Amino acid sequence: MKEKVRLINLHKSFGSRHVLRGVDLSIYEGETLCIIGRSGSGKSVIIKHLIGLLDPDEGQIIVNGERADRVNAADRRRICGTFGVLFQGAALFDSMDLFDNIAFGLRRKQIQESTVKTEVDSMIDILGLCGLEHVFPSELSGGFQKRVALARSLLMKPEIMLYDEPTTGVDPVTAAAVDSIIVRAKSIAPLTSVVITHDMRSAFRIADRIAMLHEGKIIFTGTPADLQNTVDPLLCQFIEGRANGPIQIS
Repeated sequence: MKEKVRLINLHKSFGSRHVLRGVDLSIYEGETLCIIGRSGSGKSVIIKHLIGLLDPDEGQIIVNGERADRVNAADRRRICGTFGVLFQGAALFDSMDLFDNIAFGLRRKQIQESTVKTEVDSMIDILGLCGLEHVFPSELSGGFQKRVALARSLLMKPEIMLYDEPTTGVDPVTAAAVDSIIVRAKSIAPLTSVVITHDMRSAFRIADRIAMLHEGKIIFTGTPADLQNTVDPLLCQFIEGRANGPIQIS
């Protein structure tokens, strides 16, 4: 399998808090990789490194075979164009209706308006948003807001989609719908997907591989079946959601 992204010995501290303590992880072309771990374990910090919002204190980030950390501004913008991001809160513009939210990225590229309309209309149809073109974000459920945000990202034709806790704050039925959209997105375009989550039902539904971040390091990588069959006490405690076990609750 072709390696799209590789993290090598990644370290990051914030003051006295050492969040990433030598993260080593490969992400392969075309796969959906779920990164699981406790809240505050540093999962979203990894995403911020990938899109250039943070530089590592130590280590390397390789994207498509190219060193992506500590580069100049022009190279950072180019490499960041590889990624699309679905943020936890969808990050829609409250003052724009659904159509204008989806069209935002294309319009910033100064694409002809007739082309914008064609592409946005197509994505609206694909993601089941027909009839909602002039609805504002405040009128949409959390699940529909995530669809709009995903449509906006996919129109930018990213090679790698990053999903930051996509099922947080939604009910189980909506979470299942969000998962189905993530799976469907890969049929719309050739995508490598990285999903940050602590929702194990979601991870088992969508992942080709799962990596667990614990105490600043990746302590497990494998298929969903590998994780479901594990006898490791720490992994079992996490996936079963038990209070008692080697993971200490502070």
